[in-house]
Amino acid sequence: MNAAPPVAAIIVAAGRGRRLGGEVPKQYRRIGSRSVLAEAIRHLGTVDAIGSIVTVIHPDDAPDYAEAASQSGVAGVRLVSVPGGETRQDSVRAGLDALAGVRFPDDGVVLIHDAARPFVGEAVILRAVLAGVTAGAAIPVLPVADTLALLDEDGKLLTNPDRAAMRAVQTPQAFRFGLIRDAHERAAREGRSDFTDDAGVAAAYGHPVASFTGDPALFKITLESDLARAEAHAAGGRGTRAGIGYDVHAFTSGDHVILGGIAVPHTQSLLGHSDADPVLHAITDALLGTIGDGDIGSHFPPSDPQWRGAASDRFLIHAHDLVRAKGGRIVNVDCTIICEAPKIGPHRAAMQVRIGEILGLPVEKVGVKATTSEKLGFTGRREGIAVMAVASVAF
Repeated sequence: MNAAPPVAAIIVAAGRGRRLGGEVPKQYRRIGSRSVLAEAIRHLGTVDAIGSIVTVIHPDDAPDYAEAASQSGVAGVRLVSVPGGETRQDSVRAGLDALAGVRFPDDGVVLIHDAARPFVGEAVILRAVLAGVTAGAAIPVLPVADTLALLDEDGKLLTNPDRAAMRAVQTPQAFRFGLIRDAHERAAREGRSDFTDDAGVAAAYGHPVASFTGDPALFKITLESDLARAEAHAAGGRGTRAGIGYDVHAFTSGDHVILGGIAVPHTQSLLGHSDADPVLHAITDALLGTIGDGDIGSHFPPSDPQWRGAASDRFLIHAHDLVRAKGGRIVNVDCTIICEAPKIGPHRAAMQVRIGEILGLPVEKVGVKATTSEKLGFTGRREGIAVMAVASVAF
């Protein structure tokens, strides 16, 4: 029985993603707790048959690639990065040359994948490998659901192609290594740079290209709306957890209270071992609740003198980092401050901004509300302030 051929993957990640816009190339934009590229590496890395994953990067992106590789969780021994070229073809050729440099065999299978398609599932990877072995060149495709139109240069309809014969082409595309390397080298020698994908290169030099079933989750991130779709897909795939927090502090003598990281003038202060900020304390407990990791007191015991007078943003940053370390992305936080005084309204926006700064959230994902207890209970008697908080985290 012949042994299965070795398999490698090339991820093309050297582009600038100009259509998406922004200062950060799209492959390094975040989807939850990971970058787009990190998700692509992580998914390819789940298939043990893939021995090496070569990522072709822009020469300026080495630090961003290193972070993405770390986020992926794939063992570093399987990962290689090489600088790309001016065009996609140049970059793919750089990846192929890197494999040739480690004597990757001509009959081995190489999967060539776009970093902008992060959700490459195990099933489609295995279909790609099988198609590469049996056909030598193969592409993942999906039926086209929409009616297609061919327009003239003025944008007027010329004809409607038969969509029954049309397919949307995805990556990873699979090839025998010797076949696709030879095709790319011939294209380079002839100065051809008009190909939109590697299947086109193979077909141009006489290699029939087979097809296999793709995956709707393999959509390409090109526009901002695609990134939002990717975030929703990632959140839905991992699930969302909610945590609740509650904190109380009594009044003592003083001239201000700390709420949401903001000093609010008042006729009294709040009593506590730290700066006694019940808003940040409640949000900290809510975040800890999403990962089942105790409460603020178990992480920062009030008996420990090092926390005396400490700013509570330290506690919230700690909870944030724990959530991120577990692979979580904070979706939003919301809190309700219960007190008769001081008035919260004039300071609400500043609290939202400060909490957002600590957690890396836009203000629209930070809720700060206030209510009284209609003069009932300890808050109604103006003996202290209570805060309830809820946090939502996607995993």
